Amino acid sequence: MDANDSPPARLGRFVEPFASVAEVAASDGEPHWMLGIRKAGLARFAEQGLPTLRHEDWRFTNLAPIEALPFRPLPRPQARAVSVADLDRLSLAGMSGLRLVFVDGHFAPELSRIEAVEDKVQVRGLSQTLRADGAWLEQQLACWHEGQDRAFRALNDAYCTDGIVLHVSAGVAVAEPIHALFLSSGIEPGLASHPRNVLVAEANSRVMVIEQYASLGGAATFTNTLTQLVVGEGAQVEHVRFQDEGPEAFHMGALRAVVAGSAQLAAHSFALGARLSRQNIGLTLAGPGLEAILNGLYVTTEKRLADHHMVVDHAQPHCASHEYFNGILSGQSRGVFHGRILVRPDAQKTDAKQTNKNLLLSNSASVNTKPQLEIYADDVKCSHGATIGQLNPESVFYLRTRGLPVETARRMLIHAFAGEIIDRVQCGPVRQALDRLVWDRLERDAQVRLDAAAPHS
Repeated sequence: MDANDSPPARLGRFVEPFASVAEVAASDGEPHWMLGIRKAGLARFAEQGLPTLRHEDWRFTNLAPIEALPFRPLPRPQARAVSVADLDRLSLAGMSGLRLVFVDGHFAPELSRIEAVEDKVQVRGLSQTLRADGAWLEQQLACWHEGQDRAFRALNDAYCTDGIVLHVSAGVAVAEPIHALFLSSGIEPGLASHPRNVLVAEANSRVMVIEQYASLGGAATFTNTLTQLVVGEGAQVEHVRFQDEGPEAFHMGALRAVVAGSAQLAAHSFALGARLSRQNIGLTLAGPGLEAILNGLYVTTEKRLADHHMVVDHAQPHCASHEYFNGILSGQSRGVFHGRILVRPDAQKTDAKQTNKNLLLSNSASVNTKPQLEIYADDVKCSHGATIGQLNPESVFYLRTRGLPVETARRMLIHAFAGEIIDRVQCGPVRQALDRLVWDRLERDAQVRLDAAAPHS
């Protein structure tokens, strides 16, 4: 990129496709108010552009490679050579229950598994919901513009084409997980998809949702996704986000959640792929007596980067939030973790804990971590901490005294470190599938095997 490029010139590639995307959406029956959201999103993006290293929240994550990519959002689904057999080779493919599949940002009904669901549960694609229930969806989309992901939220507003929309009515318990699978075909560089997911669980309902992001081809692609989650009073929601895209993929993800009183939310983030990935989490605890648990595991190799930023906003009293994030890094990879717990003046009796632990398997891997507390109430119990280090030699020695070879001992400790997060997934079948996947990934990865066997000072 030429350093003398003006901001409009650099952003032109993100603006030019808008006219065709908006025209196709209108011709497909999208309501007129959606055009207003799209135009407002494009205007916000054109005004602020992509964050740079000069922005505090992005100073460890260089977005220049994304800015240099071609930008090719697809207004309509393209002819694709994706079969059910291709899906069966992906992780988590064996999960029972509903499965909605999206390819390059568009719903693929022929690949989906849409069965009957419980009464008073609606599961549809965003594009279908816009046409069938636009008034309800308009209220969900026209909010939450602020946050650390403002630029990417603006792009998502402008270019979103599809995503999962889930509405669980009050008192309804959904028996099986609902699986949303987002695929990047990777058939040409620069293909960009912008999934928008809207998840609403009304009072005293119960549901589990899996978001999975995967690549089929090897070209450099760009995924920019936003999930909006509303948890009603007394509801129980478990949300699993699993990102495992190709080594040339770029992934920007955001979860924006509002949780009402007495509810329980468990949200898990697993980042195992992509050249560069970032997850922005914004959680508002909007009612008293609720509990929110955020877990994360990132496994990076080679020169990949995994970035997690979160803000947990304690706005009401008697709430508990616990965040546990572990990273396993090898090669020359990097991890970034920035967690902020905000306790407002009225949020007395807050119980908040934030922990970030990182395991470096090579001397070239690195982590930038910043857990942070911002407290304006005086009757609270809050703690935070972070660790960065290599495997404990005493633990390795203990296992060797039990007759295990050094390589086996080190692998067992690495697996146990990952298991600290995986074991927090409440749904048994999902937990077991993730456990097999992560352990198999660590066993198969050549760089991890080399690092695990190498001596460390």
